[in-house]
Amino acid sequence: MLKLRNSLTGELEEFQPLEEGKVRFYSCGPTVYNFFHIGNARPFIVFDGLRRYLQFKGFEVEFTQNVTDLDDKIINRAKKEGVEPGELAKKYADAYFEDLKALGVRPADNQPRVTEYVEEIVEYVEALIEKGYAYEMAGEVFYRVREFEDYGKLSGRTIDDLKSGARVEVDVRKEDPLDFALWKSSSEGEPSWDSPWGRGRPGWHIECSVMAQKTLGDTIDIHAGGEDLIFPHHENEIAQAESRTGKQFAKYWLHNGLLKVKGEKMSKSLGNFEYARDVLKRYDKETIRYFYFATHYRKPLNFSEKNLQDAASAVDRVYELLDRVEKAGLEYEADKEPETTGGKEFSSRIDDLREEYEEEMDKDFNTPGGLGVIFETVKETNKFLDEGGNEDLFLAAKAANVIRTLGKPLGLFQEERNRSIGGLEEELMELILGLRNDLREKEEWDLADEIRNQLRGLGVEIKDTEGETNWRKKC
Repeated sequence: MLKLRNSLTGELEEFQPLEEGKVRFYSCGPTVYNFFHIGNARPFIVFDGLRRYLQFKGFEVEFTQNVTDLDDKIINRAKKEGVEPGELAKKYADAYFEDLKALGVRPADNQPRVTEYVEEIVEYVEALIEKGYAYEMAGEVFYRVREFEDYGKLSGRTIDDLKSGARVEVDVRKEDPLDFALWKSSSEGEPSWDSPWGRGRPGWHIECSVMAQKTLGDTIDIHAGGEDLIFPHHENEIAQAESRTGKQFAKYWLHNGLLKVKGEKMSKSLGNFEYARDVLKRYDKETIRYFYFATHYRKPLNFSEKNLQDAASAVDRVYELLDRVEKAGLEYEADKEPETTGGKEFSSRIDDLREEYEEEMDKDFNTPGGLGVIFETVKETNKFLDEGGNEDLFLAAKAANVIRTLGKPLGLFQEERNRSIGGLEEELMELILGLRNDLREKEEWDLADEIRNQLRGLGVEIKDTEGETNWRKKC
């Protein structure tokens, strides 16, 4: 039974969807004012994996991830670049989808954009005013935080804790400093829409409440995002949604830990970031996905070249086994029974793997545990092949098939079995590596490293081991 750590209760809970067999899942998407950095990629990859795993377990999943294409950051960046906000948003939204594809993240079932839902947002705000949860002042609309009795139930903050107005803009037009904007008036030249309160545009928090409920319903199963969104964004989403409908907004709230650099959160404001598309020039998608899945999604994770290189080596170890099975010409025959005691034991062990894998993954989407099962399988299969000398080696192909099956929910180990190249390309690679080894013998390390980096950029990964250099094509 899958259990998830619910941020709303702080407890590990059995996952029981509202409708048997079906999961309605919302995850916050990007504000498209720039390329997203590799830290932003963590929730995209993590919750893509959870979506896949739910499907692996037999659930029908409807997944929504929004695109915020209307925001102050977009307006300010557009002014700086001398372009229209809509043009800038389209440029970076297109780049976002390109980069997601390069990371192996599957498109969401619903990909709503704020500019497509302004009419619905206006209606939503009107409903909140009618219920007394919101008020208009000078062409803007604000949410009355104190009117929602459960405010703070996700973040654990009380109204008293918030009196200082932390992370809430001070505005003399508000009845209370804690109140937040649902509708903003627009200055001349800024994007704006007609509303009962004058020309303007939506506030940030209202956008997600509307898009989640319009695509998935008043109450959804899972709402996910980075832990930095718990307050105020997700807290405000709950207040808006539940005060409007009188129903629970989301049953399970999931939050991933942040990516850090030398102990500090990776962020554009600190300048300690790398764009995801730049990291993809050095490492393939499976390396990056493995990098994230090797650590539990709720834990902080340090970004470093060493950690990425370790991830690349780990992915290589799995593909080395898959290639070994293929090169040996082994094919699994389901109707063929093992003949030896060792073969029977190994076959029985392989039969238990899926159950062991699910036992680990069901512990709050414990991907490190799931990967541990896969690597134990790799180790045992290599040992089985090394022993050789019997008619049951075909079982190694059975193990390889299982490894691919267990890797699928994480978007790992799904490439063609033989990832090498041949013919003239093979000869050219041997020539290049021979020249590089000559440079290494002469201790001309900089030039040797540059050849390795250039090859990586061309999609060829090389690995120096004791006495030899091996290579393969990347994903």
